[in-house]
Amino acid sequence: MKPEIVLEKNPEDINWAELLALIHRAFAFMEGRIDPPSSLHRLDADGLQRKAQIENLIIAKMDGVVVGCLFAREEGALLYVGKVAVEPSLQKAGIGRRLIDSAIRLASELGMFSLELETRVELTENRAYFESFGFRKVGESAHEGYDRPTTIRLRLELDD
Repeated sequence: MKPEIVLEKNPEDINWAELLALIHRAFAFMEGRIDPPSSLHRLDADGLQRKAQIENLIIAKMDGVVVGCLFAREEGALLYVGKVAVEPSLQKAGIGRRLIDSAIRLASELGMFSLELETRVELTENRAYFESFGFRKVGESAHEGYDRPTTIRLRLELDD
């Protein structure tokens, strides 16, 4: 029998260093593939805790251990989703789907009409993953100092 995945919104008992380590493990595959490097390299445990004070944090636990997370912040009439991370050994087990579904429910509770997120141009598998949920490209942008797109913005329109 598979362990149950439990989702929690804005939990109070987070070990921020462990959550940061989880995000680093989940994002490690990007190393050397994206330019510029991920903003995750500028984030420490205290910064992650501050982020959770101004954004919604949704975590996934299995057997009491945090195995995934997602941050969501209100941007006008939409909910922006970022730092979606799942323990690498548990990817493709439905945890990411559960996190996105939870963000969709949160957006609906807040009266929002869409979710948005960004992925790097180089990470075509991430784009395909989010498109499998119904996200569609709505734009692209370049990081400061770059003359080419580095980021793709995706949107999921929610049903009324």
